[in-house]
Amino acid sequence: MNITLHRRTAETAAVYFARSRAPEIRKTLPQKAQTLEEAMAEFRKSQAPGAASYGRTIYVDGRYVGDVWCYGIDRQGEPQAMVSYCIFEQGLWGRGAASEALRLFLAEIQERFGLERVGAFTYAANAGSVRVLEKNGFRLSETWIEEGVESCYYVYSAPAV
Repeated sequence: MNITLHRRTAETAAVYFARSRAPEIRKTLPQKAQTLEEAMAEFRKSQAPGAASYGRTIYVDGRYVGDVWCYGIDRQGEPQAMVSYCIFEQGLWGRGAASEALRLFLAEIQERFGLERVGAFTYAANAGSVRVLEKNGFRLSETWIEEGVESCYYVYSAPAV
């Protein structure tokens, strides 16, 4: 599997919105945008100079299969952000695509933004997401129950360069 990251475009943002609406994805990935218009507005905000979010598309063997992004980028003090990812091509789930994409993305955002710390939320029952985070050096920091669902907060500390 050849996994590469590419620039997000309005076209890929629209494809991502449509593909990530699948019920299997929606039950494990909370989504802020509920309409295509909201998704496109968020994409445009992410393209503005000094935006607090940054994303890339994930390609496997030349085919667009998902996105990885960070948000809440804070360059003050200890540079940090939150990260999220989604492989919408379900045939790739459990095959290492998300793990490798996240590895590539972490290296990129550390270089691009100087991020020293990255956080990530996931549901405790989302074993695939937990594996992706732990394979990339994230450590469990906190768990809690909200509306009957156990959630986890993971933290990644970038190695010194």
